[in-house]
Amino acid sequence: MNSDGSRIPPDFEDALLSLRGRRQRPEVHLAEVPPPTRIAPYALALTAEVNPTTDPETMLGNGRFVVLHDPEGQSAWNGTFRIIVMARATLEDEMGADPLLGEVGWAWLTDALESAGAGYHSLSGTVTRVLSESFGGLALRGRTVEIELRASWTPNTTDLGPHLDAWTALAASAAGLEPLPEGVTALRPHQ
Repeated sequence: MNSDGSRIPPDFEDALLSLRGRRQRPEVHLAEVPPPTRIAPYALALTAEVNPTTDPETMLGNGRFVVLHDPEGQSAWNGTFRIIVMARATLEDEMGADPLLGEVGWAWLTDALESAGAGYHSLSGTVTRVLSESFGGLALRGRTVEIELRASWTPNTTDLGPHLDAWTALAASAAGLEPLPEGVTALRPHQ
């Protein structure tokens, strides 16, 4: 049941169940947050922090994963589901100056979707590079370069687990983590 007493559509329930129990890298910490409420009748939102520890000072990147579902469909989506993602990370100056950074960031996404086996269509998005220089009382911060990738696509099925895996791989790539070798599963250390 939904919070208003209505039944959750079976397709949305299947999609939500497909996200449960997905193993992620130990540096990726997921949390459910309130989803947007005006875009679609049904939604789920997750945030991620890419952080090798629990100390906020060691955070490498962050992101958001949103699943939208409209049983009636939306013409702009070309379907009844839409996935919206964002990944953001601070980069080293040399990488931030690379004129191909946008293409590299987009390749991180498309490669992650392909590697995860996440079938999709109607993909669109942006890659933004932000250069910040601090002055006056903030001069000690120096200069930082950030990358922010925003994208959305329509999944081909209600099995959204591979899409979640692709997004966390994208966030890890943007944060500078090396990809895990094929067939290797990252284990979490004991707390």
